[in-house]
Amino acid sequence: MKNKTKGDLGEEAAVKYLKKQKYKIIARNYRAVTGEIDIIALDGKTLVFAEVKTRSSGRFGAPSLAVTGEKRLKIAKTAQSFISQNEIFSLEKRFDVIEVTEEGVNHIIGAFETDLL
Repeated sequence: MKNKTKGDLGEEAAVKYLKKQKYKIIARNYRAVTGEIDIIALDGKTLVFAEVKTRSSGRFGAPSLAVTGEKRLKIAKTAQSFISQNEIFSLEKRFDVIEVTEEGVNHIIGAFETDLL
């Protein structure tokens, strides 16, 4: 299976999972000059920026290991763009990573923090 197709299927699984958890999906594949955020959702009064990582095997380690420091910085800068563009300043913000594997979905709440927000 091509990586793009696998990634798309992983994002669909992540969205279904979040909806079951009562998250409200605000945006998918939000793009800015600084990068892309896979899923932006509301968890109550918390704005969640979620990076989805899909792996078909554990050969390269846990999917979340692919969310490097550089990737985190891009996500944080892109989150800043979304917040400014939509004037959403009063909500709490959180960065999650959602791993999708053959075993299922692993939602890492508060996977990382940033000083940018």
